[in-house]
Amino acid sequence: MSDTNRARLLPIYVLADESGSMNPYIDELNAGLRSLHAALAVEPMASAKVRFSVLGFADDVEERLRMVDLRDVDTFPRLCTRGSTSYAAVFEDLLVRVPQDVGALKAEGFQVHRPAVFFLSDGVPNDGDGWEGPYGRLTDKRVTPAAPNIIACGVGDADPHVIDAVATAHEFGFIADPDADVGQAIARFCTSLTTSVIASSRALDAADPRLTVDRPEHFTMAMDVI
Repeated sequence: MSDTNRARLLPIYVLADESGSMNPYIDELNAGLRSLHAALAVEPMASAKVRFSVLGFADDVEERLRMVDLRDVDTFPRLCTRGSTSYAAVFEDLLVRVPQDVGALKAEGFQVHRPAVFFLSDGVPNDGDGWEGPYGRLTDKRVTPAAPNIIACGVGDADPHVIDAVATAHEFGFIADPDADVGQAIARFCTSLTTSVIASSRALDAADPRLTVDRPEHFTMAMDVI
């Protein structure tokens, strides 16, 4: 089968902060992800073009939903708060996970668009976390040919400098307005995530498919806050 005849898929990872500070807001996040699932359920053509993973991170990474076709999912997983905030754990996990997932999809005969990671955090990484090392290897296409695009969103006590550094392009880094209610900011992140997933999946059939990112309402580009 030629490449032009193979179906094209977009792998999407939602990386959600599950550290203890998220405890007051975890219900809003779970509700937002359920809304995303419901929205995609009525968009079967869009759903068919993405494969979806949900990962929760704190001291380590917990796999809540592993690279699935959402049309096959009846119940969305619940995120749970725990521990502190290790960004290093996130990027070490993706260094292994992303190449494995992309390889598996290609082995099934799909064309695979560069993966997209939607990263949400309400705080800063632990002191001395050392996340920059694994992040650099993950985003270096010479080391990781399937290096993902990372869309980073910060709420609450997140540092705009860190959020801007985590995003793989300045236009992919967003920070909630400082006076924003954190729960509402998380709900807006989920709404933006849903819009971005549907728009990006529809764009996969274009001659030059590109990731479409919808800036959450009442968020500012992190580079403009630094």
